Amino acid sequence: MNIAIIPARGGSKRIPRKNIKPFAGKPMLAYAIDAALACGLFAHVTVSTDDDEIAAIARGCGAEVPFMRPPELADDHTVTVAVVAHAIEACRAIGWDVRRACCIYPAVPLIQGSDLRQAYALLDESAAPYAFAVSEFPSAVQRAMRRRADGSMEAIYPQYTATRTQDLEPAYYDAGQFYWGTAAAWLAGDSPHRAGKGLVIPASRAVDIDTAHDWDRAELLFRLALQDRHAQQP
Repeated sequence: MNIAIIPARGGSKRIPRKNIKPFAGKPMLAYAIDAALACGLFAHVTVSTDDDEIAAIARGCGAEVPFMRPPELADDHTVTVAVVAHAIEACRAIGWDVRRACCIYPAVPLIQGSDLRQAYALLDESAAPYAFAVSEFPSAVQRAMRRRADGSMEAIYPQYTATRTQDLEPAYYDAGQFYWGTAAAWLAGDSPHRAGKGLVIPASRAVDIDTAHDWDRAELLFRLALQDRHAQQP
């Protein structure tokens, strides 16, 4: 079976209680849950948390919380792969035959179910252990510069300073939304970045919410997306 695993710990530092803070009228966590439920790919949509309040809100939004995450997997240094591996093992312990798991981050209000379905198809059609969303950098990374202490600038890759932008290879970054993976890959501790297929999504949907500025930008993009959908309705 396929399951969704939404890792939502209670100890967010930069934006306190980020995972359940209201965003456009709903707890932030609700958007990940709604997308997972709506895409129709999951036998179970689960939330991995160490926090009782988050667990209660997750259940109220339609997710399952069949286990609580141990404290040693809920600190600032815990990697996502370890959290998902623990969740798979916990779900198998209660009798679920988990073959594929999609880790969906909790602060993704711009996520779309169609992206989850397309990434699943990419995983299903290939022999890759993972598939996840990526976006193209808005400018050529080969033209990146460093700023010295005195304010002066220098090229990090001077060999490309005379190369036309259109001749440079495009580069992509992790959109920070979700990772589809086989249970075997998660349990082996393999990294999605080393072994995954990338599904390209627009940068306007790839918002990493770590600061108050990020939050404000995400709300603006969310409102614009709503306006666009309403404008397209007959």
